[in-house]
Amino acid sequence: MSNNTTSLEAALNITWVCQTMHQVRSRGLFFGDNPFHFPAPVLMAQLIVSASLSLLIHAILTPLGESAFISMMLTGFFLGPSVWGHNNEILKALYPLKSFYINETFAFLGCLLFMFVVGAKMDMSMLIRAGKKAEVIGFLSFLVPLTFNLTTASFLAKRNPNSGPVPPNLLYHMAAFQSVSSFHVITCLLADLNLLNSELGQLAVSSSMVSGTCSWVMVIFIFIARQDNFVSTTAMMWTYLSSLFLLLLVILVLRPIMYVMIRNTPEGKPIREGYILIIFIMVLVMALSGEVCGQHFLLGPVVLGLAVPDGPPLGTAIVQRLESFVTWILLPSYFVYSVAGVNVFSVDCSIVTSVATLGLTSFMGKVVAVIVPSMYFKIPLMDALSLGLVMSSQGITDVMMLQQARLLFILDDQTYSFMVAAIVVVTGVLTPLIKLLYQPSKRLKSSWKRGIQHTTQNMELRMLVCIYHPECTPSLISILEMSNPATKSPICCYVIHLMELAGRLSPILVHHRRGTISSQAQSSSHIVNAFRFYEEQNPGGNLSVNLFTAISPFNTVHEEVHRISLEKRASMLVLPFHRQWKIHGFEDDPKVRSVNRHILHKSPCSVGVYVDRGTLQRCLIQTATALLCSIGVIFIQGRDDREALAYAMRMGEKPSVGVTLVHVVETDYQPTTVNSCVDFELDYQLVCDFKIATVARRHHVYMEENVSDSVEMVNVIRRCENWFDLILVGRHHDRESVIYKGLAEWNSEFPELGFVGDILVASDSQCQASVLVVQQQRLDMSADYGGSYDRGSVTDDAMSTVTGASSTIANPWRPNKVRSGKL
Repeated sequence: MSNNTTSLEAALNITWVCQTMHQVRSRGLFFGDNPFHFPAPVLMAQLIVSASLSLLIHAILTPLGESAFISMMLTGFFLGPSVWGHNNEILKALYPLKSFYINETFAFLGCLLFMFVVGAKMDMSMLIRAGKKAEVIGFLSFLVPLTFNLTTASFLAKRNPNSGPVPPNLLYHMAAFQSVSSFHVITCLLADLNLLNSELGQLAVSSSMVSGTCSWVMVIFIFIARQDNFVSTTAMMWTYLSSLFLLLLVILVLRPIMYVMIRNTPEGKPIREGYILIIFIMVLVMALSGEVCGQHFLLGPVVLGLAVPDGPPLGTAIVQRLESFVTWILLPSYFVYSVAGVNVFSVDCSIVTSVATLGLTSFMGKVVAVIVPSMYFKIPLMDALSLGLVMSSQGITDVMMLQQARLLFILDDQTYSFMVAAIVVVTGVLTPLIKLLYQPSKRLKSSWKRGIQHTTQNMELRMLVCIYHPECTPSLISILEMSNPATKSPICCYVIHLMELAGRLSPILVHHRRGTISSQAQSSSHIVNAFRFYEEQNPGGNLSVNLFTAISPFNTVHEEVHRISLEKRASMLVLPFHRQWKIHGFEDDPKVRSVNRHILHKSPCSVGVYVDRGTLQRCLIQTATALLCSIGVIFIQGRDDREALAYAMRMGEKPSVGVTLVHVVETDYQPTTVNSCVDFELDYQLVCDFKIATVARRHHVYMEENVSDSVEMVNVIRRCENWFDLILVGRHHDRESVIYKGLAEWNSEFPELGFVGDILVASDSQCQASVLVVQQQRLDMSADYGGSYDRGSVTDDAMSTVTGASSTIANPWRPNKVRSGKL
């Protein structure tokens, strides 16, 4: 053994004959023992180093768009002979030869549990539900690169005779291994990139199910055929039969047992601890059975993981107990072991040329195999290219496959070394490129105007209502009722119950068709029944309700909401506020707050954040006794305030509703820019429309408040706090205005509600009314001056009128119930 060879690298290339038995634990430094001479402390140190270095590299590379796989592989390279591990005394002490087998055992245990957990998070029904598009793309992404690679390998074999540096058999095996793909790898990559519930992610997962299944079948046959070189044909036949028996055992025995466990678990209750222990024992039994049958020990746990019913209660419990510890503590040690013998500087040039050629051919084959059918199915070119890059990515299953091929002498050490290095380079380049090319938010820009202001009274109003908890259902039904579904202005409402994805990788969107509730979303039954009952109480076609359940990671569920609002051409999206007021105080949900912020940031339609304090529900009950429901609009300036006023005007069409417009006017205000002049004119016109619409309605009130600074404005808002059952306010205003300069130092508790909304909802507020904070469509800038109030309709005469208008905007008449001065 060379002096320049590390201990771990040497252990991969020599055979141990005997080892002296000694104590596993040390007595400590104070008793004269060196802890690094004993297996237990060495193992703990190895796990600490590999886990800590992986987390550090991941923290550095995550902003660059790299996945966790790259971080762990670089950890292995860093500790291996290619980088720091070359003739390093510290690593020789940390990885002594006698610790090698213990390290290897823990590495394989971590890999086994990781593959089981990933399998438990997969939804195998996607393979059955995969449409024609996914089936074609998936099958071609397996067949085309394999054909390209075998053809290229045949060409290279003719140039390199048997006596050459790269034998033909090695070329063909390299060609086959580089053309495979895995749904484990692609799904984990999409999860790292937060693209699982994007259109690209859903198609990639379905396609990878098809291509991954074909790849696994081919690889298993290669390994079994290779083992036949060492044993008889009868043994190979028994290996095939035993593998089939393991598959049938999982499908016919173990999976039904899991469903019995789920049926014996009350709804909403956690799975019993005993059931979890039984599942873990099943994993170990299946791993042992695979080794006994002559298969890789991972085959049984992978199949068992795929058989686990995904999601709560069983799949969720398994993932919660294992995922973090296995992924970030045990798994890095596997990558250290896998890359320990890889020294890229010792690889022969002919191996480098062959691997690079076949890798390039495989990459081109996968990209072509994805782009051509994608164009046929009318997928945009950039999306097709991004999908091709995703399907070309490689990961942990590819490393395991190469490792098994090395143990069976299908690949030699040099070929294994460079193919592993190539995986890191290719995936490391593709991952940030995918993140750069595919950005779902770019799809949200719409060419048409959306919002209440752009929807005439005789048009159908399309609303999208999001619900996080069933307790929010009555309050959101109240908002829907206040939106005034009527014969002349019907409402089409899409209700989405947003549930956090747990215990599974692939998000699902369930459509609850009339008369049925999907078994995948039984927890939505109360919401579905409540909205169905409300729909039945509105006969005549005034209201139609479509109900969905979206089960998705909360860090990307906003993409699902944006996509649905875009597809359904919604004008208003209503979100419940993350703080819920209870009898004994309030409860905050930080995850809901994060989702709301993401939705507000890039919503393709107008958004209303509803802060429920129960007043609106009590108000609707009281209207049965001929009492009015009072709605207030605090109007200052800007398009969000215009959207809020337009919504209130629609609500005001309901006979039992009275609307009060509190118009806060800045004293001595003069517009200075073109945009501010246009905004000023549009505000003036909409206020006039309100006055015209409320001439004959004695329950509607216009009030004008003159303010000169932010203190007076806050005082006006405070006086409005408990006058109404519901208060509508805009989210954004012109911060350059004089009345906002004093609020520059305002420490907002809820910035997502804007200045006015934060004043009404903050913990120190005395407001008891419910609040709806409205934001007009933000993405399409051409819609800023929408409807009949577009920029072109503002003439030069109107602009001059705006510039010289009085600060109170009182040029025309005032209808009845007009009040000026203080509240």
